[in-house]
Amino acid sequence: MKFIKWFEEVGTRDVALVGGKNASLGEMIQNLTEKGVNVPSGFAITAEAYRYVIEKAGIREKIRDTLADLDTHDMKNLSERGSKIREMIKSAECPKELEEEIRLAYRQMEKRYGEGVDVAVRSSATAEDLPTASFAGQQETYLNVSGEEELVERVMECFASLFTDRAISYRVDKGFAHLSVYLSVGVQKMVRSDLACAGVMFSIDTESGFRDAVYITGAYGLGENVVQGTVNPDQFYVFKPTLKEGFRPIVEKKLGTKRKKLVYKEKGGGTKQKKVEKEEQKRFVLTDDEVLTLARWACLIEDHYGTPMDIEWAKDGRTNELFVVQARPETVHSQRDLAVIETYVLEENRDLLREEGALLVEGEAVGTKIGYGEVNIIESSGEIHKFRPGQVLVTDMTDPDWEPIMKVASAIVTNRGGRTCHAAIISRELGIPCVIGTVKGTKALKGVKEVTVDCSEGVGRIYKGKLKYRIGKLTLDNLPRPRTRIMMNAGVPENAFVQGQIPNDGVGLAREEFIINSYIGIHPLALIEYEDLKERAEADKKIARVIKEIDERSASYDDKVEFFIDNLARGIGKIAAGFFPNEVIVRLSDFKTNEYANLIGGYLYEPEESNPMIGWRGASRYYDDKFKPAFGLECKAIRKVREEMGLTNVKVMVPFCRTPEEGREVIKAMEEFGLKQGENGLEVYVMCEIPSNVILADEFADVFDGFSIGSNDLTQLTLGLDRDSDLVSHIFDERNEAVKRLVKHVIAVAHEHEPRRKVGICGQAPSDFPEFAAFLVECGIDSMSLNPDAIMSTRLNVAEVEKRIEAKKPLRG
Repeated sequence: MKFIKWFEEVGTRDVALVGGKNASLGEMIQNLTEKGVNVPSGFAITAEAYRYVIEKAGIREKIRDTLADLDTHDMKNLSERGSKIREMIKSAECPKELEEEIRLAYRQMEKRYGEGVDVAVRSSATAEDLPTASFAGQQETYLNVSGEEELVERVMECFASLFTDRAISYRVDKGFAHLSVYLSVGVQKMVRSDLACAGVMFSIDTESGFRDAVYITGAYGLGENVVQGTVNPDQFYVFKPTLKEGFRPIVEKKLGTKRKKLVYKEKGGGTKQKKVEKEEQKRFVLTDDEVLTLARWACLIEDHYGTPMDIEWAKDGRTNELFVVQARPETVHSQRDLAVIETYVLEENRDLLREEGALLVEGEAVGTKIGYGEVNIIESSGEIHKFRPGQVLVTDMTDPDWEPIMKVASAIVTNRGGRTCHAAIISRELGIPCVIGTVKGTKALKGVKEVTVDCSEGVGRIYKGKLKYRIGKLTLDNLPRPRTRIMMNAGVPENAFVQGQIPNDGVGLAREEFIINSYIGIHPLALIEYEDLKERAEADKKIARVIKEIDERSASYDDKVEFFIDNLARGIGKIAAGFFPNEVIVRLSDFKTNEYANLIGGYLYEPEESNPMIGWRGASRYYDDKFKPAFGLECKAIRKVREEMGLTNVKVMVPFCRTPEEGREVIKAMEEFGLKQGENGLEVYVMCEIPSNVILADEFADVFDGFSIGSNDLTQLTLGLDRDSDLVSHIFDERNEAVKRLVKHVIAVAHEHEPRRKVGICGQAPSDFPEFAAFLVECGIDSMSLNPDAIMSTRLNVAEVEKRIEAKKPLRG
């Protein structure tokens, strides 16, 4: 056949013949099927067929004339010319010899899959799916096409879609001549994901450009809802390095709302939207095994192509098989200059802004930038002519028709969509901040004049008015690497992939408290005693409310204990993945009784203390029978991270350990729950934050593998003051001579111990006071762990101090 190529006959060398999409399908079928990657078969109608249609109809020059002196910024002008060209092509007759070949190929598919086989008809342009330009969604796709007549009709409509308004505008922006781009059409066996689920995955993190993670999104029904952003999908992250070693490193699972699904119409071809039952919405669309299978496929596809990939997947509801239905190069982060990191920092207090009511709405952050502009709520594509450059585009969701105004927006806000939807993909490519899935963005911003759109913290936030922010650029070439390890304080898993790319030597303090507060929010003992509480709830309205809240937060879990373990493990795991293979020291939970009481159900288990700061906290809880079962959940979560996910770079740190005997009790309790010091390289550190830790440093060094100085608590307890009290806060200063002597002493004792023990510091003092950092270097401290925004300045300062110390040393010989 002259105009038809089966996918098995083509590969990446054939882009000029069958376009990027079809060439990629053929490439995968030929090279990855034997490695286990399932790709539905089909055929390509070649770009030569498109050229033949245009020549036979005699409309090439008419198309050229229609596009002459086009202004793509004039929406009305663009719409009129695009419509005129599409009508020319659709009204042209399909040449007889081409039509016969299409019918013959379809009949051959019927022999393979059955009479009236359902197919997807997808456009595949010759300037598409390139490493530098995705052309995502520029042309049309038709799903559930059945029968020869409908197929021929849809092929002609696909040819016409080379001149959608958005495709014309995109080609102008990317510098492609309209008549040098041709269209092939792919005819692919449909995967019955309308009976199951589908979605998109990237072999790179779409927000941070972190290359060691696979990011997967999925929703019920056909995948178009995920691609177009019609639903807020489930999200999963899988860590590639340990996945390839045979571990199961799912480091994030986030439940989407998935309120509707795209399914087949009951009669005839085509599709329709259908509501998803509430119970179904509360379940993840994929099992862990399926998530891991897709992630392995993403790795295989990336390895074959040698570049990060953007992949569409689908699950067949009849056979329960998974398939890859498209794969293209990722076009944003793969082109980024890795020698420069751009950072956006909001210079205003977020907590204060929230208290003052300036925070209007939140959603998923796309990218890490901050933008500002006048609000313009656009309800439909028919209103896009009302949009002005520099405004913030606020809408329910975008589709490719909106791209001419998206490229001139200062930021984008949508009600719906996940991070692989159209709005997210295009805003990344354009390099503008975008907040998706706000649910009520159009309502919340109605009547608001100007907003600041903040994506710099891993969560998308829209604030009222113009806020101050700064943009910094870090050039990574020729950065000094000091002897003292410069580590980072971390606690927000969402930021780990971004922060891990800032030059660092690991995490000196990963706090569990943020993960427990944000990811779980329930007192661990309430989860352990869930069944007992359910019985008590019948007679106690307060407990009934606790059960209701637990059920809402852990809806996808029957076993409530597993809900705690899994969520804590994934939070820790994401931080560990972001900084792998550098060590990540995880501090066990250090809530005070009043803070634990604030968790759901916490009031049932926590005593009231007059001074929680020096009460039942840290080590004293872990071996106490009243709390020990809850501590066991923390241990099981860390064990899961190290053993199931393969992230053995995780170390453990014990906070507020008053005596060496307490330390031994904690080590013993950890072992009871499967965390054995020294096993599989597990090191256990102690926080040095109580004067007793310094005075008995030699004895603590017998119990623990190292110390981490908590300068805030050590200063507070040395000077005997409450650092939160305004009355005495002026005395609080880590540079006080008493504190410095303690710091110097513990470093000396730890280094003299046999074996030598490491000492770090995880307080804010070294970043706040450069002279304190110099003092620590002079004492020979092994590491400093700082907040991310202080890493670079402290690194440069420490390198300079080390250079001065080295210069003062007497010459040898």
